[in-house]
Amino acid sequence: MARTAKKAPSAKHALAELSRRGPHDVLHGDMSLVGLPGIVCTPRKGLGLPAIAFGHGWMQPADRYLNLMRHLASWGVVVVAPGTQRGPLASHRLFAGDLRTALDIAVGVRLGEGEISVDEKKLGIAGHAMGGGCAVQAAAEDSRIRAVATLAPAETHPSAFEAASRVAVPGLHLAAENDLLAPPVANAEPLARAWGGPVQLRTVKKATHLGFTEGTHWTQLLLHGKPEHATQRTAKALLTAFFLRALTKDHRGDSLLDDAFKGNTIDKLHTHGDLAA
Repeated sequence: MARTAKKAPSAKHALAELSRRGPHDVLHGDMSLVGLPGIVCTPRKGLGLPAIAFGHGWMQPADRYLNLMRHLASWGVVVVAPGTQRGPLASHRLFAGDLRTALDIAVGVRLGEGEISVDEKKLGIAGHAMGGGCAVQAAAEDSRIRAVATLAPAETHPSAFEAASRVAVPGLHLAAENDLLAPPVANAEPLARAWGGPVQLRTVKKATHLGFTEGTHWTQLLLHGKPEHATQRTAKALLTAFFLRALTKDHRGDSLLDDAFKGNTIDKLHTHGDLAA
């Protein structure tokens, strides 16, 4: 008797799985011990792991994304987040360089108690707002980077839009529907339109600019929005599915990446190629 092919999980079931903590115990520590201020989150052990560098938003501390970083680490991804360029006159060029340096650290330093190592062929990069634009700049200059994800990305100087045309690896861009600081039509949409490789643009419904951040911070008095659980849950699930697929060929989140689900939409006008490419 022929064996029936296993049915792929629905987007609803994949969302439920990938928005929950993964199977790995998580460690986190201070990157300044190895020469760069910031945070590192890792699975407790594992060799040849994938890694991403994560860029914070304008004037945001890296620990406003700690739950997201710990979530990715629980699914087997090392995350390094530099805490530099946090002032109002932050240099986008230097921050993009710090993101690349963070990846150098992830690859070159045996983390934990020597039980954690990173595979240089499994590197990605991500960021929120300014950090998203700087992640795109870094990807355009670093051929090691295999995947890029942004949350409410903002234009930078030098231009992230111009850099996007030189990025040939898969890109996933999450825009916030109610973002008044980086409106999708002026930021995420032109970024996706300029992308040089496979790309998908999604809009997270009812999300604000700071919806992807966690906890409280004085910048909420100046910037638009506040932390939103639903926005964070969507980001955790999509980034987990995206980086697992792009960096490790783990396809358990395919239904999330291939279909829209409650709380977000896929922009068909600014989506092209296969994110698994």
